Amino acid sequence: MDGKVMSQMPKLLITGASGFTGQHACNHFVNAGFAVTAVSRKSFGNGQVQTELCDLTNKESVGKLIKKVKPDYLLHLAGQNHVGTSWIDPVSSLEANAMSTLYLLEALRQENPDCKVVIVGSALQFDPQNISTLTHPYSLSKTLQVLIAQSWGVLYNMNIVIAKPSNLIGPGISNGVCSIFAKKIVDMEENNAEKVLEVNNLQAKRDFVDVRDVVNAYEILFDQGKSGEIYDVASGKHNSLANIINHFKSFTNVEFKTKTNDTLLKELHTDINLEKIKKLGWEPIIDLEKSILDNLNFYRKYN
Repeated sequence: MDGKVMSQMPKLLITGASGFTGQHACNHFVNAGFAVTAVSRKSFGNGQVQTELCDLTNKESVGKLIKKVKPDYLLHLAGQNHVGTSWIDPVSSLEANAMSTLYLLEALRQENPDCKVVIVGSALQFDPQNISTLTHPYSLSKTLQVLIAQSWGVLYNMNIVIAKPSNLIGPGISNGVCSIFAKKIVDMEENNAEKVLEVNNLQAKRDFVDVRDVVNAYEILFDQGKSGEIYDVASGKHNSLANIINHFKSFTNVEFKTKTNDTLLKELHTDINLEKIKKLGWEPIIDLEKSILDNLNFYRKYN
């Protein structure tokens, strides 16, 4: 917390607090000594935090939220994070990712420009200097989000850091591929599903990092992150989906088959550079096997 001695707990506003990362972030920062206000579109249970309902695509509502909370820190997790949905409704994706960020930063500029901000971007951002690398509206929306954040930092001297996490894994409800696998396997264990796991491309390789490690990185970025900088947050290791499935198989007694799509879908790999975040003292500490087992055990209890 910048080494400052504060007379009261620093106020942290977390958007997207009811989501996968958001719920982990709420628990983490409460334990770290922050007074957390959790923002969501829908009510959710967490007795440790103050909750506020807000539609972040509504400029007036965002202004009222910031005026009420007056946060010292903002962790912006909210947004539309599904590529398929962005093709169906690109305008809503732009509103949810780019415009909500703009409304938040502009409200902060007017109410508390000294607020330290961490904006969570995406590994699927594209290079705006090379439009041919744009692959879907989601990528556009997240790239615009980052450009807005960096611009407000430069134009108005606001302290805004961008985190770019890779594929998140760990306990909790998520739309990620590992959660999809875990839920299906638990359904198999309870004899509610055919013993077949479908996957598009077993050879597709992705970087998976535990959500709890990532939330820890966000706290470090609040403390040490340099305004305007983009920090990759990842494990630094790429695992094929075949390898991921083998790990799942080692944690269940169910014997299942894997069904692959006849057409191998090409996946774009983004360069990951962990040098900047590691210089701040961050390292992922939760290994892949624990993340997968915790993910599986979560759905065993949740079901």
